[in-house]
Amino acid sequence: MKPLYPIDWRRNEPARTLACALVPDTPNRARAAAGAALLTIAMGGAAIAQQPRGFLETVKRHATLTSTVPENGDQNPYAIVVAPAAAGKIQKDDVLIDNFNNISNLQGLGTTIVDYSPASKQTTLFAALPRQLPQCPGGVGLTTAMTMLKSGWIVVGSAPSNDGTTRTRGDGCLLLLDPNGQLVDTWTGPDINDPWGNMAVIDNGTTATLFVSMVGFGIPAPSVRDPDTGFPVTLHKATVLRLDLTIPPGKPPAIKSKTVIGDGFAHRADRSSYLIGPTGLAIAPDGVLYVSDALENRIVAIPDAAARTTSAGTGEEITRGGLLNRPLSLIIAPNGHLLSCNGLNGQVVEIDPIARKQIYAQWIDANQAQSPPGNGNLFGMAIRPDGKAFYYVADDMNTVMESR
Repeated sequence: MKPLYPIDWRRNEPARTLACALVPDTPNRARAAAGAALLTIAMGGAAIAQQPRGFLETVKRHATLTSTVPENGDQNPYAIVVAPAAAGKIQKDDVLIDNFNNISNLQGLGTTIVDYSPASKQTTLFAALPRQLPQCPGGVGLTTAMTMLKSGWIVVGSAPSNDGTTRTRGDGCLLLLDPNGQLVDTWTGPDINDPWGNMAVIDNGTTATLFVSMVGFGIPAPSVRDPDTGFPVTLHKATVLRLDLTIPPGKPPAIKSKTVIGDGFAHRADRSSYLIGPTGLAIAPDGVLYVSDALENRIVAIPDAAARTTSAGTGEEITRGGLLNRPLSLIIAPNGHLLSCNGLNGQVVEIDPIARKQIYAQWIDANQAQSPPGNGNLFGMAIRPDGKAFYYVADDMNTVMESR
């Protein structure tokens, strides 16, 4: 396949580091000896204190890997997924990225998925879907709701528009692609309405469970304003939907059941962001699903997410405000902490979900063209397979980045 056009790489940006030292004041030899002993103890304590409190403090640099713009000019990369297996055109550990905007930078009209190979450093077009697709209400506009299963199948969400705004928004769908990028099936229904947030997945090979937020229910055009706030009307109809799949050998996945496990989340239209609602989803080993509730500026937890038969409403609040600034994508770091990128600045925030504490924030996009720096530039994230770094998209430059 023909590689995409090369780009000018962005600068590597070192992360901020903190250091301290203890120096004794010893006017004579006796006091010097005592001071040396105390210094040994103190330095030991300082060394402990300087141990990284979290994953982000081990990140020192950020590097550009590739452009995400294919030959049709699609822009605004949203989802980023690391391939769990080799299948079709995809090699294990390849990085798949989809685009939400078209060449005119209109939202909800992107139709392409590109494949970056860390091994070859090449980026190729993986899938180009038709813009008009009768099976998908409103057509195709690919979102952050994307995953690749171990069996090689790709599931990706569509939240389409005809003019780049929610004025012409369609209800969308979930699209099923084979590992060669061919459309195989389309999933729709009354509980599927603009699949939006990055998917959380439990994949057992022959079965899988997907978690995805739905943020389109009843959303009007952004010109419809709340008279009290002046912002587009905020509704509280967004949901988190669980899809339990069966995956017969050699056959496409099929939906066995669908369960709304979270509802009542705030969501609204937005001129610059298209839709704002619950975006990040991350499933922990203990079965707790964490959700970034963007408009409420908080992270919440839904317990027993894979087995529950009823909705937990908006879940239990884990943390709110502080370093968070409209939290979007959500992933689990190797140390069990949550990483959430901010929608209103270029920071990613680390959270200890057990202690319910925000640990650290790091600027990963400090583009001064926005205010605050990096505002609106971040969206999808994924942990690198070796657990030592993470990938993320930079919407302002249409690139895939890697922390190091």
